[in-house]
Amino acid sequence: MSNRRLAARVIARLRDGGLRLVTAESLTGGLIGATLTAVPGSSEAYRYGFVAYSPEAKGEMLGVDPADIERYGIVSGEVASAMAAGALKAGHGEVSIAVTGVAGPGGGTEAVPVGTVWMACAKRGGGGTPAILTRRVSLRGSRDRIRRLTVTRALGLVLEHLDS
Repeated sequence: MSNRRLAARVIARLRDGGLRLVTAESLTGGLIGATLTAVPGSSEAYRYGFVAYSPEAKGEMLGVDPADIERYGIVSGEVASAMAAGALKAGHGEVSIAVTGVAGPGGGTEAVPVGTVWMACAKRGGGGTPAILTRRVSLRGSRDRIRRLTVTRALGLVLEHLDS
């Protein structure tokens, strides 16, 4: 399924549930938000988009603790989860998706090779603490391909979390 069709499904599901989505993007640099806003009527369900590319931006915009970045690494489930939780709070939404990773061609390490992506989807619940679904994926290809596949996987994770 194309990213455009997947985005249309996400927007329809959010709209049907009266929910608003917030995005927190690092390696995709706004591609998730751009894909969602290409869908007519997306303004009914897409609330806010953060592009937090640097560690400092993750802290300043999303409240990610610098100690967590130091402890777990910028590309980690813990940081992706903190980005998703911070996006919900700062963006005043009911659902958020956050992505952090290494798109390449450089920047990878033995522990975190190029194509490693962590994503987290947070959903407000009845309690005050959001339910967060976190996923690690390993993608292959060019920088552009890794970024496009990240959009696909992130939108799929939103749909999965909405179904749970």
